[in-house]
Amino acid sequence: MSITAEDKARVIKEFGTKDGDTGSPEVQVAILTSRIATLTDHFKSHAKDNHSRRGLLKLVAQRRKLLDYLRGKDEARYQDLIKRLSIRR
Repeated sequence: MSITAEDKARVIKEFGTKDGDTGSPEVQVAILTSRIATLTDHFKSHAKDNHSRRGLLKLVAQRRKLLDYLRGKDEARYQDLIKRLSIRR
């Protein structure tokens, strides 16, 4: 249910500002979005898995907090990120 190391490395390379950048809000949100997508697919075949659903809700809340932080620090980076990840309408 978690993402593979190759997927994580791809996300870090795509959204990182420099080599090995794992701490920037953009990378953290992108990794969380990938994990959320994986869990969402999991629930299509395991509808009654309530323990994992709780984990999904925690991931969504953590992503929301990071997005709020980024929005407060730099609106342009926030808008660019949500456009690249397609997580807002």
